[in-house]
Amino acid sequence: MKKLLCLGLILGSLHNAFAQDTTAKMDSLVSAYSRLHKFNGTVLVAQKGNILLDKAYGYQRTADSIRNETSTIFQLGSVTKQFTATVILKLAEEHKLSIQDKLSKYFPDYPKGDSITIENLLTHTSGIFNYTNDKDFMDKEVSNPASREKIMALFKDKPLNFSPGTKWDYSNSGYSMLGYIIEKATGKPYEQVVRKYIFTPLHMDHTGFDFKNLKDSKKSTGYFNINDSSSTLAPGVDSTVSFAAGAMYSTTADLYKWHQAAQQYKIISKADWEKAYTPFMNHYGYGWESDSIAGKRKVSHGGGIHGYITSIMRVPEDDVCVIVLDNASDRDVSKIASSLLAVLYNQPYNIPKERITIRLPEATLQQYTGEYNLRPGFNIVMSVKEGMLMGQPTGQRESPLFAEKEDFFFLKIVDAQVRFTRNDKNEVTGMILYQNDRELPGKKIK
Repeated sequence: MKKLLCLGLILGSLHNAFAQDTTAKMDSLVSAYSRLHKFNGTVLVAQKGNILLDKAYGYQRTADSIRNETSTIFQLGSVTKQFTATVILKLAEEHKLSIQDKLSKYFPDYPKGDSITIENLLTHTSGIFNYTNDKDFMDKEVSNPASREKIMALFKDKPLNFSPGTKWDYSNSGYSMLGYIIEKATGKPYEQVVRKYIFTPLHMDHTGFDFKNLKDSKKSTGYFNINDSSSTLAPGVDSTVSFAAGAMYSTTADLYKWHQAAQQYKIISKADWEKAYTPFMNHYGYGWESDSIAGKRKVSHGGGIHGYITSIMRVPEDDVCVIVLDNASDRDVSKIASSLLAVLYNQPYNIPKERITIRLPEATLQQYTGEYNLRPGFNIVMSVKEGMLMGQPTGQRESPLFAEKEDFFFLKIVDAQVRFTRNDKNEVTGMILYQNDRELPGKKIK
């Protein structure tokens, strides 16, 4: 008995040491991103009911130097979609609708509505134009309340991108339609239905929809960027605009309750949870992306809305959950979440390092000016302004490039690098864009 007791104590100590080491690695990883202004927010990582990391980084509000706390509230963006999908499945269980129902059942005058099913909306296979691709609307009107009719007018009369069910194309419009269908099927506001079925029974007390008008000291401010010397405020998106596609706000703790509910097959049946996770097309199920890690199914979803980028990744088989919420539009959020999973599964990951800027003579910078074609319809124009090399991709804003060495530059607003290539005469003839673990070569055309 004494030997067994000793063995138990030893195993317990080893487990605690392993957990502490894992937590330290994860904290070091996230802290590195935070120091380089590539992450500003909160993180929660749990495994088999044990919370391994629950920590806040950076600022909740820069104006008065209020730092993020683990209880800080963030907008979620498209992480909302898994909640919308779950309510649809719940209503189907209650025979209030069927996922094979045609859109025309709820909106009889919708063009080609008799060829689009609720399942097409759930799986992004409807072919409906994505209203958030309307740049003019997104730049000028997202902060203003919008009626159902106004939102639907952004996509209703546009031709379908393809015949429903034949291809995949991400569509926030489709998920907004799901919210409107929920209202038609129940006779109640979408937000009230989600609260009834999910937020209230799970005690998600810090989760809701009208973030713009939320009065809570834990509410974060959304920024386009935060650095050592400044921050750029992002406009608030009204919940009637993002609606069932992306209006939710929450905390890491509340989202962990959501994970636990999914693990215990609450809200909907085990069979319906499986349906939600099962890819329909392009690795996408019902509100969840499905992939794998270490031979096990990984389900996830990211979110992006003005001032916020978020991610939730889960490995249901191992009761693993990674939640990353950011209020500075940091584009590395998904990479951070994936790297945290890599720590847990002893897989390779990279810790970002600070890049040191050097100053190149303007005569050298002038050699890089011109227009580069990287693919059909996508060029980057390089120019020099006030001693800085500036790059402007097609349809995007101009951004500065910082020299790390001659012919090699990096961007600070995104994790991207550019290497310029030369011919035998030492003339700059092309460039290579390194981004998202991909290399995209471009030829100088002007």
